[in-house]
Amino acid sequence: MEAYLLEFGNLLLRWLHVIAAVAWIGESIYFVMLDNGLKPPKSEECKKKGVFGEMWAVHGGGFYHNQKYATSPEKLPDDLHWSFWKSYTTWLSGFALFALLYMTKPSFYLVNPNSPWEWAAGMTGWQANIVALVFLASGWIVYNELCKRISPNMERDGVLSIAVAVMMVAVAYLSSHIFSGRAAFLITGAVMATAMSANVFFWIIPGQRRMVKALKAGETPNPIDGKRGKQRSVHNTYFTLPVLLLMLSNHYSFTYNHPQAWVIMTLFIFAGALIRQYFVLMHSGQHKPAYPAVGVLLILAVVWIAAPVSQAPVAVSAPVSGEAADGAEVQSAPAVTLAQVQGIMEARCVQCHAAQPTQPGFASAPAGMMLETEQQTQILANQVKQVVASGYMPLGNMTQMTDEERALIAAWSGN
Repeated sequence: MEAYLLEFGNLLLRWLHVIAAVAWIGESIYFVMLDNGLKPPKSEECKKKGVFGEMWAVHGGGFYHNQKYATSPEKLPDDLHWSFWKSYTTWLSGFALFALLYMTKPSFYLVNPNSPWEWAAGMTGWQANIVALVFLASGWIVYNELCKRISPNMERDGVLSIAVAVMMVAVAYLSSHIFSGRAAFLITGAVMATAMSANVFFWIIPGQRRMVKALKAGETPNPIDGKRGKQRSVHNTYFTLPVLLLMLSNHYSFTYNHPQAWVIMTLFIFAGALIRQYFVLMHSGQHKPAYPAVGVLLILAVVWIAAPVSQAPVAVSAPVSGEAADGAEVQSAPAVTLAQVQGIMEARCVQCHAAQPTQPGFASAPAGMMLETEQQTQILANQVKQVVASGYMPLGNMTQMTDEERALIAAWSGN
């Protein structure tokens, strides 16, 4: 019952997380489009009122006239709309999911026993939890310091963007070497998502509150608050596509199980940012197809890097005796059968990958992958071969799968 309740809590949290993320990212993308699509007002009356830009739009059977004031509208309404709860809800629900799914079983989901770094491979569960939390906090601290030191007055944002890109390469490299495959992709995405939400909490909303307070007091707002809010908001929009992809990657083992997973992560991050750049510019009337073209090329590079390597057939020498050994021919070993593979699945995998798992803490098969019958195993042949060959599964090798069993599965044709 405890495992079932945890699973149901996972469902509800994931539902909330997706709803909040859709609302936050949708609103963010809309406001970037609106901001970049504004045209200088034509009406002299609007200009006198301090209107910076305007946009006419039609949607849902009605017409809309959006206007943006640079810093000083004549009067602010009492029911001013604020955009922050969607951001906070997305981060809080995401962190709760991470705690529920990963931090409750860190030895399985966070520790990377195949890490080339001995200290990372030897971490205990509670150590992995602490390292994960420090990693998330450090990501925000480093990013925030880069913004404050390189472009405090928003005059060197180009240099800052390069620095943030280098930082993300380092994050991808470190996460893939410290944490297990899926966790590395998730935590890299979480570093970016944490920066996004922290931008809202620490910079965008406080700056807007200071501007509102100044206007209501009849004072002129400090323009740096508006500029800084715009800077962090722009950063957030470039993070959106990479974050979404990294969060979805746990369904695709060819990404996180690859020996060069950090390269795959980096290419996906840059591809998402470049594709987003095209749309940002498009909203302001600039069409730069080179951006999505390069983004697609980076994705094609991932396709090439992550492609499975064809394995040569396994061959062994047939048993021969005496002088006949010199002239004996090398014979191929019998083909690995589905029945042999299913025997390994029953011994090492169905404890978790079953309709009703017997492994404590699992109420249903992880990722919905059940391996109780030969038919189920054959359908999932490619995934089974990949995650077993990489050593990612069984998690933490808790069922003690042997190297011989892994070799047998690797030699299996999948038929």
